Amino acid sequence: MLDIKKIRNFSIIAHIDHGKSTLADRLIQATNTVAERDMKEQMLDSMDIERERGITIKANTVRLNYTAENNEEYILNLIDTPGHVDFAYEVSRSMHAVEGSLLVVDASQGVEAQTLANVYTAIDADHEIIPVLNKIDLPAADVDRVKSQIEDVIGIDASEGIKVSAKTGEGISKVFEEIVNKLPHPTGSYESPLKASLVDSWYDAYLGVVVLVRIHDGVLKKGDKIKLMQTGANYAVDKLAVLRPTMVDIPQLGPGEIGVFTASIKQVRDTRVGDTITHVVKGCTEALEGYKPSQPVVFCGLFPVDSSEFEALREAIDKLALNDSSFSFEMESSAALGFGFRCGFLGLLHLEVIRDRIEREYNINLITTAPSVIYQVSKTDNEILEIHNPADLPDPVKIDHIKEPRIKATILVPDDYLGEVLKLCQERRGLQLDLTYVGSRAMAVYDLPLNEVVFDFYDRLKSVTKGYASFDYEISKYVEDNLVKMQILVNDEPVDALSIIVHRDRAEMRGRSMCEKLKQLIPQHLFKIPIQASLGGRIIARETISALRKDVTAKCYGGDITRKRKLLDKQKAGKKRMRQFGRVEIPQEAFINALKINE
Repeated sequence: MLDIKKIRNFSIIAHIDHGKSTLADRLIQATNTVAERDMKEQMLDSMDIERERGITIKANTVRLNYTAENNEEYILNLIDTPGHVDFAYEVSRSMHAVEGSLLVVDASQGVEAQTLANVYTAIDADHEIIPVLNKIDLPAADVDRVKSQIEDVIGIDASEGIKVSAKTGEGISKVFEEIVNKLPHPTGSYESPLKASLVDSWYDAYLGVVVLVRIHDGVLKKGDKIKLMQTGANYAVDKLAVLRPTMVDIPQLGPGEIGVFTASIKQVRDTRVGDTITHVVKGCTEALEGYKPSQPVVFCGLFPVDSSEFEALREAIDKLALNDSSFSFEMESSAALGFGFRCGFLGLLHLEVIRDRIEREYNINLITTAPSVIYQVSKTDNEILEIHNPADLPDPVKIDHIKEPRIKATILVPDDYLGEVLKLCQERRGLQLDLTYVGSRAMAVYDLPLNEVVFDFYDRLKSVTKGYASFDYEISKYVEDNLVKMQILVNDEPVDALSIIVHRDRAEMRGRSMCEKLKQLIPQHLFKIPIQASLGGRIIARETISALRKDVTAKCYGGDITRKRKLLDKQKAGKKRMRQFGRVEIPQEAFINALKINE
């Protein structure tokens, strides 16, 4: 039996690129958990895309054995968390499984927006927080400035913050001692009925569904009959192990420990994150407080470029959904793009990652439609619909009003670029809530509509501030606004894949820019093609693609003008008829490029 007082569970939180995964690597290395020859950078990041981009997408866990300076043996369970705003859900979930956090702050950059967001998540979970100042080996590092920043902005004591360099390994032993001495040990008893929370689950090609659990009370052994309290399903535990990062089998898991098990569970969907696990016989009666479910924020259509690859796309999406419970999808068909899927994501980075994985791992070329968000549509008969595809909007006569999601955005930016940031937020219909100063940097808090943010807000923010701004957001509320559906008509026929929901004040500008783009993207035909943007029955913008002309008078030598006129009139009549019956071929790239905003 393990002494519960010798266990420490903690997570590592920080902004993007402040060195979470590198610090985790050093901690693994210092405890000789992994043989030196097997060590590699970003040890806990398993996906290729994580390594390439240098980001963490999935929160990963590892168990370390550490002998302290007082010669006591401790067991440390570490969870490395993502830093990007899209994966804040992973962070909040990990927080509930542990008792303390290492707050890593880059000593050359200081506190960023995501640092704040993650710290507040940790404070909500009642964590003991240890500040760690990383990258002290850099010439630009200013430890004292960053310490005072942590105290001013976050409000936690940083006077004893640990100075480390995760790259060189300086100060790592100090981190271990602080974890052992400062962080609280878990609570729980061996005698109580089994009570464990389901932290995460994923699909393994050999083992089936692997479930990560944190034991709160009681003991879980191999062969035990267990019950998932939310779903009510019963299983028998086949394999019990701890992650070091590879699986190492153990006979039992006691209170305070974090480990994995397999139990012949068929699908990841059968395991709900936040569920309580107990024994079938003499189990606990009260379930643990679950985690908030992840809410898809951004929706977009994924269509195969080659329509024959639809079945392959269906398989690929099914397999990805096995490992990513926050990804949702449903079938969709479009007149222009054929069959595809409407997918829900946690944010634009999540969308990008999923799209890259489908294209890479399954070799399918994809068309991605414009990202959209969930709108609440109130009809005149008091029915409320949730719509994320503009094509599903009811008839304008039946709509009473439309509500859109708004976010509370926190932007940290050097003072020099503040004007540009305020202008950008103003352009995107933002309302300023707060503006304070943190040393030489401004912290602006804005209320922004989410549909203005999902397109290219982040890219624009980075470009106007030369990459110095950091951005974090949380969804705040739904607000009624003057929103309308804008349709694009090509040759008097509406193209459903190009319809979007926009604010009435910006509809004209968006309509005009989309018509101009389509004029360049659609090739010339033998007849004139009008491209129009319309709100209901009112045309707000128009461009015309001129017809390809053949010189029909070339073979006419001499003679009267009436002969030429006759030939030209005949051509004109032919083109008129052609326009009635002709079909306009819209190339695939036109769909993608037309929906990009460039103001």
